[in-house]
Amino acid sequence: MKKVLYGILSLAILFACDMEELPKSQISAKPVFGTETGLEMYTNSFYEVFPATTSRYTNSYYIAVNQVVKYLTENGFSAEESSGWNWGTLRNINYFITNCTDESVPQATRNNYLGVARFFRAYFYFDMMKRFGDLPWINHPLDVNDPLLNSGRDARTLVVDSIKADLDFAIANIKTAKDPTCSTITSTVAAAMKSRVCLWEGTYRKYHTEAGLQASANQWLQEAADAAQIVMNAGYSIYTGAGVANSYRKLFISKTPISSEVLYAVTFDNTMGVVHSSNRQWTSVTFGSCPSLVRPFVNTYLMLDGTPFTNQTDYATKSFPQECVNRDSRLAQTVRTPGFTRITGGTTVKTAPNYAYAITGYQTCKFTLDDTQFDNVDICDNNVILFRYAEVLLNYAEAKAELGSLTDADWAKTVGALRARAGITGGISSKPIAVDPYLKSTFFPDVSNPEILEIRRERGIELSFEGFEWSDVCRWKLGNSLTRDWEGIYIPEFEVPYDMNGDGTLDVCFTKSLTPANKVPGVYYLYVGEKLANGAKNNSQIAADGHTLVYMKDQKRTWNDKLYFYPIPANDLVMNPNLGQNKGWD
Repeated sequence: MKKVLYGILSLAILFACDMEELPKSQISAKPVFGTETGLEMYTNSFYEVFPATTSRYTNSYYIAVNQVVKYLTENGFSAEESSGWNWGTLRNINYFITNCTDESVPQATRNNYLGVARFFRAYFYFDMMKRFGDLPWINHPLDVNDPLLNSGRDARTLVVDSIKADLDFAIANIKTAKDPTCSTITSTVAAAMKSRVCLWEGTYRKYHTEAGLQASANQWLQEAADAAQIVMNAGYSIYTGAGVANSYRKLFISKTPISSEVLYAVTFDNTMGVVHSSNRQWTSVTFGSCPSLVRPFVNTYLMLDGTPFTNQTDYATKSFPQECVNRDSRLAQTVRTPGFTRITGGTTVKTAPNYAYAITGYQTCKFTLDDTQFDNVDICDNNVILFRYAEVLLNYAEAKAELGSLTDADWAKTVGALRARAGITGGISSKPIAVDPYLKSTFFPDVSNPEILEIRRERGIELSFEGFEWSDVCRWKLGNSLTRDWEGIYIPEFEVPYDMNGDGTLDVCFTKSLTPANKVPGVYYLYVGEKLANGAKNNSQIAADGHTLVYMKDQKRTWNDKLYFYPIPANDLVMNPNLGQNKGWD
């Protein structure tokens, strides 16, 4: 909504200037920087940088897509294809910071809006730093003769120090601590952002040993824990008002942000035409890349008693309906499981996964509105959450675990609270003492600390599809995990129809024949051959382990450590060769 208001204000100013025909040299910044209203309206323009879609997933060790991932294809990506080296947003922010000096506005008021501006500068730079590594640190609006236009890049360590300084200023100077509408940047949101930044930096320094920064990793981890503690002291809580079966998903399908847990969200209003296309992004086979969970990750969802699903001797051969029984309730609130319902024409019906969309058999429902009328048009108005209390709790728990100072009490109020909301009853009051061998061997073979392993499990499940996946891969140095086969649901037997939504009616039949015989009316026949890659392990694997559906889109994904940072775009290097190229990309 801030974007709409800012657009209206901008048009008003534009037409006012045209009507008065004031020479450029006579236009004054006084109306903007000389009043609190002017400062507020200017800083509202910064909110344009926030994403306005629920579709924010990235390259991940637990998400499959129906497209070739060029970035992970040998020699499939280059500096000529790179993008994102855009600095217009920063100039707008720096212009405000440089000019917010009018003493007719009280210092505390100016500092409040400077805090908002510096939050957004930190937000901008953090995204750029994660993408490119070293960057030029620019803290003033550039003009055409500025020497920085032709200078090189500053070290990433200077950049992240500057990001932290901006966030410290924002935490100390933004007047509002909590906003019940969850629509403005508060000092608590700045603290949440700081916990995110410092956790990234601390773990990056710890696991990327070649950077030579391990000695300072704990300093950043402690900063992350301290920033998270600010949020934890601000009165937020994990939302449980809709019960175990619904509270988690209700956060994401609600139009009005649930302020007990949400710190900041982008909001929409269908009546004003401020909408998004979330349902289409998660239901259409032609709109987006059909992201779906892989089975090894689904296997990490715990049983309701807190024990690993993979402790069962027959876990690998459980059918889709069987594997969904007595699991962490977030599984059924993240993907369509038996019993999932949608509303069509005002009638509630049980709905099976759309296997044309869900390439692994696990179709996401976490962000989709229940009524199918939202599927093929851009009229969704559920909120898009960017900061919520659950992430902060996980940041705190991970930082403390990495520091070796996590207590049972810490566990209970962080991971324990999240698992309790999901209906899990075991292991929520004390930290784990035993390693889950499946979790370790499948995803984190280099981690032997049970606390860190379980927090990573929890982070993947709680924050799935919310845009943290690639960031976590990079900071944990897990690039090789992106090359795993994309395994899907277990199929007990081919050519046999199954009831996949629990309504007593046969829904789908997985077939290896292009022209299956004796088709059952009303059953969707999915040719599994289309889901298998042509080479390597896929066809042999499906014969070896039974009938696991594997999807690879005929591609081989490879990893090289240069991929942790994108290359500087070639065109930008032509304009300024002093930037230099990232290692491995030149």
